[in-house]
Amino acid sequence: MGKKVAIVLAGCGVYDGSEIHESSAVLVHLSREGAQGEFYAPDIDQMHVVDHVKGQPTQEKRNVLIESARIARGNIKDLAKLNVKELDALIIPGGFGVAKNLSTWAVEGKNFTVSKAVEDTLKAFHAAKKPIGLCCISPVLAAKIFPGCELTVGHDTECEKWPYAKTAETMKELGCKHVNKHINEIHVDAKNKLVTTSAFMCNAPIHEVYDGVGKMVKEVLRLA
Repeated sequence: MGKKVAIVLAGCGVYDGSEIHESSAVLVHLSREGAQGEFYAPDIDQMHVVDHVKGQPTQEKRNVLIESARIARGNIKDLAKLNVKELDALIIPGGFGVAKNLSTWAVEGKNFTVSKAVEDTLKAFHAAKKPIGLCCISPVLAAKIFPGCELTVGHDTECEKWPYAKTAETMKELGCKHVNKHINEIHVDAKNKLVTTSAFMCNAPIHEVYDGVGKMVKEVLRLA
């Protein structure tokens, strides 16, 4: 039997949910390695809904679990039902939904909180010494919950290629060690079994994002 990996989603779409290409890349790479991805999402309302053509919030209301089911092709469970004993690892793709629906990072910055269900899930895998893979913005969740951990969100100097580099500085303020890595690299915090990669924190071609996510997935499975 291949390894069973929980993939926690935050909705569907980069601006108010999970980043679709990152989520898909995680699933494809797990499949290629003979592992099984199991989708989960919290059964809660989104912070807001963004029109992805205009990039502006709308008056609509949407549910994180229902929207995440689009990526999971309907095969998804409520995060509240996740049982860490039945799983070998955890991966959380990026997208603004991580900062809006799984936490309050988008509104509160370094003073943010992580939703209880997500915090409980991360702590359960950590306590069980099972590996956790985080890409794009999702390493901020670990930065808040595991002080002193080592992470990457890419580079810490803002430029055209790294438009979100200030995130790294905020993570340092939270007491983490941020390690600069290129788009096609990962960082492994062996002590905490955390594997991170920058993904779309970098303004890079999609195949490079895909390859970086693949390295993260392979290392998570190796640690499992």
